[in-house]
Amino acid sequence: ILPRSQWRKAPSAALVDEDEDAVPDVDTKTEITQAAPSVPDTDKTNEGRARKRARVAGGKLGNSSSAATTEPTEDGEEGHEELGEFVKPADVEDDSVDGEPTGRVVGVIRRNWRSYCAFLDPNFAHKGTKASNAPVSVSVLAMDRRIPKIKIRTRQVDVLSGQRFVVAIDSWPKESRYPHGHFVRALGDAGDKATETEVLLLEHDVPFQPFTKNVRADLPPEGDKWLLDVDRDQITSGKRRDLRHIDICSIDPPGCTDIDDALHAIRLPNGNFQVGVHIADVTNFVKPNTAMDKEAAHRSTTVYLVDRRIDMLPELLGTNLCSLMSNVDRLAFSCIWELDQDATIVNVTFHKSVIHSKASLTYEEAQNRIDDPSLNDSITNNIRDLNMLAKKLRKRRIDAGALTLSSPEVRFRLENDSQDPVDVEMKALKETNALVEEFMLLANTSVAAKIYEHFPDSAMLRRHPEPPAQNFDNLQHALKPLDIQLETGSSLALAQSLDRAVLASDPYFNNLLRILTTRCMMQAQYFCSGSCTPEDFRHYGLATAIYTHFTSPIRRYADVMVHRLLHASIDRDAVYGSELTDKIKMNEQCDVLNHRHRMAQQASRSSVELYTNLFFKGKTVEETGYVTQILQNGFGVLIPSYGIEGVVYTAARDAAAPSVLEYEQEAHALVSPDKNSEIRLFQRVRVILQVDDKPVSANVSSMRRKLSLRLIEPMIAGLSIEADELKALRAAKKTKAANADEDGKIVELVAKHPEQIQTI
Repeated sequence: ILPRSQWRKAPSAALVDEDEDAVPDVDTKTEITQAAPSVPDTDKTNEGRARKRARVAGGKLGNSSSAATTEPTEDGEEGHEELGEFVKPADVEDDSVDGEPTGRVVGVIRRNWRSYCAFLDPNFAHKGTKASNAPVSVSVLAMDRRIPKIKIRTRQVDVLSGQRFVVAIDSWPKESRYPHGHFVRALGDAGDKATETEVLLLEHDVPFQPFTKNVRADLPPEGDKWLLDVDRDQITSGKRRDLRHIDICSIDPPGCTDIDDALHAIRLPNGNFQVGVHIADVTNFVKPNTAMDKEAAHRSTTVYLVDRRIDMLPELLGTNLCSLMSNVDRLAFSCIWELDQDATIVNVTFHKSVIHSKASLTYEEAQNRIDDPSLNDSITNNIRDLNMLAKKLRKRRIDAGALTLSSPEVRFRLENDSQDPVDVEMKALKETNALVEEFMLLANTSVAAKIYEHFPDSAMLRRHPEPPAQNFDNLQHALKPLDIQLETGSSLALAQSLDRAVLASDPYFNNLLRILTTRCMMQAQYFCSGSCTPEDFRHYGLATAIYTHFTSPIRRYADVMVHRLLHASIDRDAVYGSELTDKIKMNEQCDVLNHRHRMAQQASRSSVELYTNLFFKGKTVEETGYVTQILQNGFGVLIPSYGIEGVVYTAARDAAAPSVLEYEQEAHALVSPDKNSEIRLFQRVRVILQVDDKPVSANVSSMRRKLSLRLIEPMIAGLSIEADELKALRAAKKTKAANADEDGKIVELVAKHPEQIQTI
């Protein structure tokens, strides 16, 4: 650790890909010595050049980014992005005074190498041809920006140009600045949708290969002809309750086929309500220590991409036998409460059950039933009762300090045949989203208490640590000129101060503040109850003392484990092994779950980024945005109309060149040298969105093709687009739109009058 006087006080710079073009290919001891002085000096050109690939803002914001596209979740915590995506000015004590603890590496104990997705350095490809078929040494750049260039020897230079491929590192000789490795396999052309999707799955460590023969052997032999058997499925013996007579329905996003949950509500003679949450009984089909169970534990979660879903379980289970679709008998695990008129729990019971859902509704269809006064059937009235109770549950949670945070969520409309994005919009939430969420939260909380009661040392729970006050420092700085202060002493104080933080001049401000507050949160995580004290069980965001995941076993392995724990808690005759009682094993499984969960979120975001780039390719779009991030060489901008983010760079391509705006620590703002121009958090700006349209193999930036943002307003000399260029861009856009309109008319004419079209 360096002396406090050398600790970093300014935010990170965002990575500018073009910088990599300037990094020389040197393999000399002299260069190594120059690149690693005993005291780092980021102002020196040599050191700056050596560190260009490592200068990433908080790890990721150099990308145009967006929120996850995972399906809506019941606990709201998927929106809590890791703080690592934004500058963390205060992760340790007293750094508000001294800056971030800063150090330098003095030794590598063990290298954590893996295979890397990479591409040929376009600069090498431009240097020309090789004289023979002999292998040549070339540099490749990993997609992971933290990895330095890798030297490989290959005969396929011409073939690899413009391709994505996998390389492995073999060694890192002392005399070489760069590690040495070898080519493993080709993935396909850079920019190709299928190739880029495989890259993001590999880079985020998402298991996506087809299920093996051994795994498929564990599926029911009847296949999709499987039917309920009252003797085999323990209905006759009374071990499983028959609830098929109850009017149960499911409410899910449109197109959902892996239906985990269904609900019902019945008015009781005493004026109370019986409310049931019924969850797919996955553990009836996935037995402990089978090949399928081990594969599900390895995958840990279903991963949702823009155009596909990587399932945790084979399709026969996930979208058929376990899915609680309507009008078929399905096995479930039911949580049934008696609630009074104020939605207070009178009692709760848990049962293995069989249900027969009467309707599979989308959020919109359920909302329409609530709103249509002419509908008074049993299902509709049940949904209205559930909605009334859900509102009371939600109010009680919020009064207790549950946070209502926000993150932009994007929905793409894809063309049927090509799966190309033809439209992008923000996801709209309805009352019925909150209805489902409230009862899933109630089930998760009730189950957590039950399994902890019976397994105090090995229950699988989920906690959300309280964020340290320092995490909010930059946000508080930015709010000061607006005469707004966040109270961070407790989740209730924070929730109340967020409710008060309103600007009459900008209706979007409160939503933006909630998005930025979300990014100050810690990451929620699975843990074993025996690994920490009950005081640390608390879920800060939900303001609950204990919590777990029970309601999505088709897509989360944590829920499968919780189902087994709950079954063992309610059935004295249940047989189980050390997987439910061994604290060490449970901790290890929690580590795997947390890793896979993070990777799934990041893969989803990368998928959104890929499709965002495809959508904006060839387009020039002007939009209003808000500043969400202050960097040394730029600022992050959120575009509310699309729910996406990008960086406007303020520095020239050459790292040694002065920036148009300089970071001012006291104000946490970017300010021009003459003090006449500045960029602050929350500031409204006007930007142009474009995707680099150069050939993919043109340069490093093209190989990492991403959305670029350029400033229109405010007008800052040397940074904003000049009037003439803006005029030309608008004229080109107008011409392109006119041509597209003309093409559309021709296509329409051809479609209407095919008999008039002659073969040419």
